Amino acid sequence: MNRDAMVSLKRPALALAAVAYALLAACNDMLPTPADPPPLQGAAIGGDFTLTAEDGQPVSFSDFDGKYRTIYFGYAFCPDACPTDNQRAMAGLKLFEREFPQRGAMVQPLFVSIDPARDTPEVLREFTDNFHPRLIGMTGPDEVLKGVVKDYAGTYSQVPTSNADGYLMDHPLITYLMGPDGKPIAFLPTDQGPEAVAAELEKWVH
Repeated sequence: MNRDAMVSLKRPALALAAVAYALLAACNDMLPTPADPPPLQGAAIGGDFTLTAEDGQPVSFSDFDGKYRTIYFGYAFCPDACPTDNQRAMAGLKLFEREFPQRGAMVQPLFVSIDPARDTPEVLREFTDNFHPRLIGMTGPDEVLKGVVKDYAGTYSQVPTSNADGYLMDHPLITYLMGPDGKPIAFLPTDQGPEAVAAELEKWVH
């Protein structure tokens, strides 16, 4: 076989290789790489705690070591922010679970009530069941809760009102994504809707 014939045979193979390389490069551009640090990497956020779960039993943050965890501090009597944030966060988790069942099972959602006077285990269970079957509600004494929320770089307080309930709660409007080691990874973008939450989970949960 002469040289020109050999070159002709190689050209299709070279063209296919170039296309494959271009596609691989494009895919790599769309995926997070190990060089992309989590937004909250190194932040002084988080820590273990033990509270009372919605079934009345003690539960600790460390009980879920080895899993990713989402955590939100709010209260069941919240008139707007808590239902909205949790609906979007848990709808996003459901989207992620449908697309990536195994990775979705690696995420344990948690809801910590900062209103123990009204959020009994029964109230918490009814609240969390509205959003996700695996969402665990929990609460505890006010002096314990204040330390927990402080560890997550937040504060909360009662806001007196003239309505029948007597008060609202001022609290962080943040859904945290924590890693299997308990370290902070990112805030979930609940303000952007479930699809944005699912995309953020896809980026970091592996």
